[in-house]
Order: sequence, then C-alpha cells, then structure tokens
Amino acid sequence: MLQHGVIDSKLVQTMAGKKITDEDRQLFRQAVSGTQRLKTEPRVGPEKKRPSPRPRQREQDEQQVMLDMLSEPADLQELETGEELLFSRIGLQHKTLRRLRRGEYSIGAELDLHGLTKVEARRSIVEFLNWSRNHTVRCVRIIHGKGHGSVQKRPVLKQYVNHWLRQCDDVLAFCSARPVDGGTGAIYVLLKRG
Repeated sequence: MLQHGVIDSKLVQTMAGKKITDEDRQLFRQAVSGTQRLKTEPRVGPEKKRPSPRPRQREQDEQQVMLDMLSEPADLQELETGEELLFSRIGLQHKTLRRLRRGEYSIGAELDLHGLTKVEARRSIVEFLNWSRNHTVRCVRIIHGKGHGSVQKRPVLKQYVNHWLRQCDDVLAFCSARPVDGGTGAIYVLLKRG
C-alpha cells in the first residue's frame, strides 16, 4: 500500500471496496507522515526443515492388527514340521520359488530371533515385516535357530515362525535357507512388492 512514500490508490480503493476521496487521501498522508519502515532482523541460523508427515497412528494400528492376526496355534504338536520349511501362496510361479530356494534373491534385511521368547519373537517379526514393507525390501532372512539351546533340544521358534508367516498377507513365500546362510535354522522370506 505504501511504497517509498507513495500511496497506491488502486490497491486502497480495491481493499476498501469504495471510492476514496481526495480528502481521505490527504488525511491518510497526514496520519502516516513521519513514519518509517520497521527494520527486521535476519533469521539466525538455517531455517529448520519440517519432517514429512507420518501417519504414526495408522502405523501403530497396522502393527496391532498384525500382532492380532498372528494367532497362536491350538496345539504345538500340530505344527510338527520336517527339517526344511517351505511355503508359497497359490499363484506364485514355480520359477520364483525355485530362485528363492537357491538363494538367488538379494537379502535386504535380516532378523535374528536367538534368545527371544515366543512373545518377543512374535513382536519382533511384526515390527521387522512392517519395517521391511515401509522400506520396500523384497527378500529378508529370519534366523529362528535349530533348537539346540531349548529344553527339549527341538526348534520351538521355528514352528511358531512357520505358523505366523503363513498368516501374513505380505509374505508370498518362504523356505529354509541354504547351508551357507543358516540352513534349517533360518529362512528366506519373499515379500510382496510395495
């Protein structure tokens, strides 16, 4: 409106919504005579970038759904498996499963469940799968162990992991790892693309 002591009359008229008389202009000039522009101090330091918005509540809700979805088996004896684990969704190409079994997919992340209780392992798997999905990781390795440290010398977590992963929609397939990657004490997990 006031630029170097000159009144932009068109802007004032537009803002007021009515015609301004010469008398009004004279009164305005008298009212602002002797005024000066305020000096502003420059900002100190670089301007902080705001973090991008994250739907934290939705992420927590999804994680809780995953936890709730991974139910406990009715009887652990039902889960008795052979040495090697193998699972694939209906419709997955045989070629894809064969590549997974051969360890041809690049492992994007790894989760080691050694020393965890069943509850801790379940929570860790849910968090790990959520993290993997959010970071568009396609193939992961989960180390469940062979059960040498368990009371019965049987792989307890292996059976639970087998049961839980079958319930997770993001899991396309999983199979026991090659001996160099843990053998029957670990699995490769192929996840859906983001």
